[in-house]
Amino acid sequence: MAGRPPGAPPQTTATRPGAAPAPEPVTARLRKKLRRVRRRLRTAGVDYFRGGAADWPVLCALALLVPLLILLNIWFPDWAPPTSLVLPILAGALLLRPGSLVVLYALAALGLSAESVIHTGQRVASDNPEAYLYGVTPGAALVVGAAGVGGLLLAQFRARVGVPWWGGSTMLFDLRERLRVQSRVPALPAGWHADMALRPAGGQSFSGDFVVAARTGPGRRLLEVVLADVSGKGMDAGSRALLLSGAFGGLVGSLPAHDFLPAANGYLLRQSWEEGFATAVHLVLDLDTGEYELLSAGHLPGMQRLAGAGRWEVKEAEGPLLGIYDGAKFEGVRGRLNRGDVLLLCTDGMVEAPGRDLTEGMDRLMGEADRLVPGGDRGAGAGAAAALIETVARDINDDRAVLLLWRD
Repeated sequence: MAGRPPGAPPQTTATRPGAAPAPEPVTARLRKKLRRVRRRLRTAGVDYFRGGAADWPVLCALALLVPLLILLNIWFPDWAPPTSLVLPILAGALLLRPGSLVVLYALAALGLSAESVIHTGQRVASDNPEAYLYGVTPGAALVVGAAGVGGLLLAQFRARVGVPWWGGSTMLFDLRERLRVQSRVPALPAGWHADMALRPAGGQSFSGDFVVAARTGPGRRLLEVVLADVSGKGMDAGSRALLLSGAFGGLVGSLPAHDFLPAANGYLLRQSWEEGFATAVHLVLDLDTGEYELLSAGHLPGMQRLAGAGRWEVKEAEGPLLGIYDGAKFEGVRGRLNRGDVLLLCTDGMVEAPGRDLTEGMDRLMGEADRLVPGGDRGAGAGAAAALIETVARDINDDRAVLLLWRD
């Protein structure tokens, strides 16, 4: 071809300069449009379930469900009674804002009135009005109205909280999981072991007892553990425990060991809670030498099993409750974990019971621990903390927490 350099590819319609590109096949264009629609629907769904989008699509869907249920009630009254209008009302209570919910309720009220008028007309037009069994009874109207009132109260509560119902559940689940992760004792060097168990009162998900643990110091050769017990139990103390666990987690390792409890005490005093006190025990353990120090704020003593002597020793530090008064002083007690020794820390739910002395509860706990912790008759390790709770305080209606540390 004249004017084309040797070896150059032949110019076609697609490659000739200035030529229009070849049109895309119809199927390719359809696939692109479907992808765009799918992406927009997915984005809209994510925004809605995060509570950041308008709820009019849900309102439209539920508004269309109302006349459908009315028609079903007229055509198949045995299968779709008037109380079936409760379904869109309950769905709206969970998915709609209060303003949109009122619109849905107005439609449901109109639908209920329409059902009543139509069934009344059918009863009058029937050959035997006394045998006509269908219609809107006062009881059905009361059921739909009660569901509407309850749904509106629920929607107003959600609006005050500021999160949708699924968002609130997700947030609580995330908080609970974060608390559990923070409660885990970090991986320890060879020869060291830890086992921790926590049981909230009444089988609930949140507890007033919590643990904060971290490796600190030069080379992360110190283990710091805080076992705290917030006043109250279960859900009543759970919200305060969540707040305190975050604050304590930020303080551990950021302050010298003797400054932690005074800082925690000042933090509680600044909260001005009606039930603002808590107990806590702060353990600082040297993972190289086994030497440790316990500092306590009105908490139960630590208990150490001496492998060489075959007995338990109580390690009681002195200090007032957290959140009672400013300027509190906390005196520590020192000890050393040798090979085969076990250190047991727990909250009062493990040893307190009506009609039982605290010392008696501690004696029973140490006696059962002899069978379950390493060095005892059974030599169990992992799971010993949970077994202690099940054995000693299974039926106690209080938060219970146990931490075991031992050295091979």
